[in-house]
Amino acid sequence: MRFLDEAVITAISGDGGRGCVSFRSERFIPRGGPDGGDGGNGGNVIIEASKRLHTLYDFSSKRCFKSRNGSPGKGKNQKGKDGSDTIIKVPLGTIVYDQETGDMIADLIRDKEEILILPGGKGGKGNAHFATSTNRSPRFAQPGLSGQKRLLRFSLKHIADIGLIGLPNAGKSTILSRLTLAHPRIDSYPFTTVDPNLAVIEFEDQTSLTLVDIPGLIEGASEGRGLGHRFLKHVERARFLLYVIDIAQAPADNPLSDFHVLQDELVKYSPSLAGKDQMVLINKTDLVPIGHANIQKMKLELSRIGLESLPISALTGDGLDDLKQVLSNKLSKNRHHERYNDSNEKRTA
Repeated sequence: MRFLDEAVITAISGDGGRGCVSFRSERFIPRGGPDGGDGGNGGNVIIEASKRLHTLYDFSSKRCFKSRNGSPGKGKNQKGKDGSDTIIKVPLGTIVYDQETGDMIADLIRDKEEILILPGGKGGKGNAHFATSTNRSPRFAQPGLSGQKRLLRFSLKHIADIGLIGLPNAGKSTILSRLTLAHPRIDSYPFTTVDPNLAVIEFEDQTSLTLVDIPGLIEGASEGRGLGHRFLKHVERARFLLYVIDIAQAPADNPLSDFHVLQDELVKYSPSLAGKDQMVLINKTDLVPIGHANIQKMKLELSRIGLESLPISALTGDGLDDLKQVLSNKLSKNRHHERYNDSNEKRTA
């Protein structure tokens, strides 16, 4: 299934049914008066977030969603049937925009979270509503109100705890496959990953973390080189960033050159993204001994700028248990911080 994180659709709510013009006519009641029922309301258009979806691919083939119209009213004061609602399901993390104005309507981040995007037209009143002392036999009723139409744009930003960032072939997909049950495409040529991959790390204490692996960045991605940098939006919600550096390709005179390239591209995309809590994984130690001068130099320079680092080999698995422990500690720390903030908010309220 092809990955899609942007889509434009047309949403149309249902028209209200017309009111009925009818008069009661029964045996022994020759002039029973008006009994026209109201029309049914048109169906609403509702957008619902679903954790079962991970892409906007469904909207590549269907771009128009229309709710049913309300049914007309009937005699004997029978109200017409309301039109059924249309529920449009989108992945968690979908931002809904008005395509014509550019205004953000909603940011759906919780499972089964709903937003009424377009109400259906109200059904018209039947002639029974219009009887008065001076007009006991009204021969008119209201038409139903028309539904509404809106052009919407969906933009998906994955919800993940951790974002994996690196140059092509740095080993991000291999790390993802070793830490989780995911099976991303892995090969020796650049840009093997062309779409974001989302996966879950399960810990022994039954807790879990979500990782997102995005396509590799290269210098000039902000100017459209390689696959560009638009995929960075999928790590905007991440609480923690893992930079993956290929130590086997790092030049001896400047082992942090790749890291600085990645940092520069993040700053160009969003300075706040580059300021997130982060850590550097020094990958491919199976090709370079742990005691190699380049590794020690990289660790020293990273510590000088206040960044934690960890040598690993995604291929052999060396260091991955330590990495899982670090991530588990980060999860515990974040959850403790969230509980502390929640309790403070409750006391303030």
